[in-house]
Amino acid sequence: MKKGKILAVGMTLAMLGTLFTGCGTSDGSTTAGGDTSANNGGATGSVYYLNFKPEADKQWQELAQMYTDETGVEVTVVTAAADQYETTLKSEMGKSEAPTMFQVNGPVGLESWKDYCYDLSGSEVYQELTSEDFALKNGDEVAGIGYVIESYGIIYNKTLLSEAGYTEDDINNFEDLKKVAEDITSRSDELGFSAFTSAGMDGSSDWRFKTHLANLPIYYEYVEDGISDTDAIKGTYLDNYRQIWDLYINNSTTSPKQLSTKTGDDAVAEFVTGKAVFYQNGTWAYSDVSSLGDENLGMLPIYIGVDGEEKQGLCTGCENYWCVNSNASEEDIQATLDFMEWCVTDEDAMNAICGSKGAMPSGQDGMGFVTPFKNNVESSNLLVNIASEYVAEGKTPVSWNFTTMPSENWKNDLGSALTTYAADQTDDNWELVKEAFVDGWAREVKATN
Repeated sequence: MKKGKILAVGMTLAMLGTLFTGCGTSDGSTTAGGDTSANNGGATGSVYYLNFKPEADKQWQELAQMYTDETGVEVTVVTAAADQYETTLKSEMGKSEAPTMFQVNGPVGLESWKDYCYDLSGSEVYQELTSEDFALKNGDEVAGIGYVIESYGIIYNKTLLSEAGYTEDDINNFEDLKKVAEDITSRSDELGFSAFTSAGMDGSSDWRFKTHLANLPIYYEYVEDGISDTDAIKGTYLDNYRQIWDLYINNSTTSPKQLSTKTGDDAVAEFVTGKAVFYQNGTWAYSDVSSLGDENLGMLPIYIGVDGEEKQGLCTGCENYWCVNSNASEEDIQATLDFMEWCVTDEDAMNAICGSKGAMPSGQDGMGFVTPFKNNVESSNLLVNIASEYVAEGKTPVSWNFTTMPSENWKNDLGSALTTYAADQTDDNWELVKEAFVDGWAREVKATN
């Protein structure tokens, strides 16, 4: 088993001090309109925001209406379905009334859309950032503004863990996690629950494993090689990837042969109804699991069996960058810049974006984001605060390196190989995972450059 030491990759003190939330489960599109005779900051145009986060659609609709009511500027929010953002963006950008505000997921996403990105270096929203680390650059230009910091790991049910005879203090590395999970599996009939929720591999769930779990072997390879990107991944830590995947799929509520049909909603339901102790997801899933009560929730790092992982924190980073369409009219660009500035400076807007329980003026829950802006509001999201506690304890966050994955096609091929292996866990089928991971990476880099 290849091992390595934990180092920080792509994380700065600014990021560590600003921590953490986002992904999705629903879709929708609505227009928040109003009398455009009034305007904000002299803008006479309108705003069309193509939102990436389905779970925050209702909040964005309300926020858009708040802005329209206050300024008279029309704001349209359209939310792409889960896993369909890139497809939707391509379609919408081809229309006469294209989005004026959209997002990319980092350097790889920027490559596809850099010619559409207005330079934000002179904008007010750029001035509101707490660190340059959250500005996505295209040469000397600021092409995107990171607007949410998120963390993910293994969410767990404290009550069930206790019923199994353990506490979070018993799990500090992969061997600990393996011991606990396999013990729960051996007694699952007696206990009445399983170790892990189903690792569903349909489109609503597979990103948790082909992207988020796959980040771990990439992170450790980058650490070992002292790099932050590569055209040729080596797969140094794929044995570690295999052992955590094996642990998930062989100690869960579901037969590994059925994973292709299991959804993200299935996993949530299994967790909140007490059918499983552990559930891999992130701070954005708080509203899905909060019904268990804060006193029953915790979150562990994802351990994969690397030397020194006892000092590892949660996976923390940003892949959500606001961009402004440079092909929009001057009036619409100015209206969009004004709207973005309002979102990060207005007290009610920031409460809506950062707050959780009842934070919206209507009384609905806020988005629960942690933002990299000066006016960030302290979160009432328990999982966000757990992420902050790991940092306060001196644990090293695992940086988000999945933004360097070469393409969606690479992720899809990896997901397909993981599903095949889960149904028939042979060495030959794991070779398919390795091929998709390593050879597929090189092919996709070549195809997209």
